[in-house]
Amino acid sequence: MAEILFWGKPDCAANDKQQRTLEAAGHKVIRQDLNNEAFTTDSLRSFFGETEVAEWFNRLHPTLKSGQIDRHAISEADALPLMLADRDLIRRPLLQVGEVKSFGFDPVKLQAWIGIQPSKDGLSCDDRHAQGRCDHGHM
Repeated sequence: MAEILFWGKPDCAANDKQQRTLEAAGHKVIRQDLNNEAFTTDSLRSFFGETEVAEWFNRLHPTLKSGQIDRHAISEADALPLMLADRDLIRRPLLQVGEVKSFGFDPVKLQAWIGIQPSKDGLSCDDRHAQGRCDHGHM
């Protein structure tokens, strides 16, 4: 199985559950504190690949929910410094297996990448949140 570097928040119940899911699938998870990591704009950017800037954000962050930050209108050049200043803006967890990096906990993508059991309904955590549903207690 894979050795996964997992950047999350130490006080995040969702990250705890995500880590347990990965470990239950046989992976070795090396948990890192997202708040204490010395990311630069380039090192943070490397987790997002070719995805749109809007997808990089934690949709539950108060500034996004209130409309203070419009994740669909913000540029990459503006988003990265904001995320470095407020790590809660980053869609968690950040993940790395070998040289491959990713972000967010999408069971379907993770199943294809490293092998885990997807959720019963096949929806990602973010998809369930968008529908107002949550199965891990932080909504």
